[in-house]
Amino acid sequence: MGSGRIFRVSLNAFVALVFVFLVTPMFVIVPLSFTSVSVLIYPLPGLSLRWYWDFFNNPLWTQAIRNSLLLGVTVSLLATALGTAAALGLTASRSRFKPLIFALLVSPLVVPVVITAVAAFYFFSALGIAGSFAGLVLGHTILATPFVIVTVSATMQGFDRNLIRAAASLGAPPLIVLQRVIAPLVWPGLMSGALFAFAISFDELVMALFLASPELRTLPRQIFSGVSESISPTIAAAAVVLVAVSTGLMLAVELLRRRAEGLTAQASTS
Repeated sequence: MGSGRIFRVSLNAFVALVFVFLVTPMFVIVPLSFTSVSVLIYPLPGLSLRWYWDFFNNPLWTQAIRNSLLLGVTVSLLATALGTAAALGLTASRSRFKPLIFALLVSPLVVPVVITAVAAFYFFSALGIAGSFAGLVLGHTILATPFVIVTVSATMQGFDRNLIRAAASLGAPPLIVLQRVIAPLVWPGLMSGALFAFAISFDELVMALFLASPELRTLPRQIFSGVSESISPTIAAAAVVLVAVSTGLMLAVELLRRRAEGLTAQASTS
């Protein structure tokens, strides 16, 4: 019992150290976004909201925000539709090639993003859509769809397929079965996938560097350009906003995950 307790305490301490190591840069950048001077220095000479005002009023930043939001919503809708269809098909499939197909569909999760971005750049250039909004949407969809497939597939693991057979035996067409039987039970996983897709697109930089034109700057690309050209506290304000949005999305995903677990447990006991 003593050795087991020591192991648990040591493991918790190690996890806490890793957590501190990961979040420390965020706590460093947050105060800098409120500095009253135009240089990033500690200790802070004073506090000011001027950099947030600049972030939300400067045309370069506001256009980047609009581009990222429009891109994120478009990618979320497209990736959710494709990923949900793939997850439903894989769950219902009995093919012996099912593991191979699943591995191919989620391969963008393990392939380095820069390799995917280079391949997409050359392929989309041949199609004439590199540097366009459509090309950037397709590139981000490639990265976001596997997250939808994984989340919806995980939700479908606890799904009772007898419900589909029962609905079909009562004369319900496939579209009605999808709308009234499957969707209400898997919607937490579906919404989690949609939020993941939005977060991936909203935060993504590498694909944007390869596929976006100079006029089509997303928020991460604008931050990258600002760091490369001139360091300004406005970049710190933009980073804080980006972290806040990502944190909010992850909290929403966690709430939906718990909701999905509750629905699965309810379905298994009923």
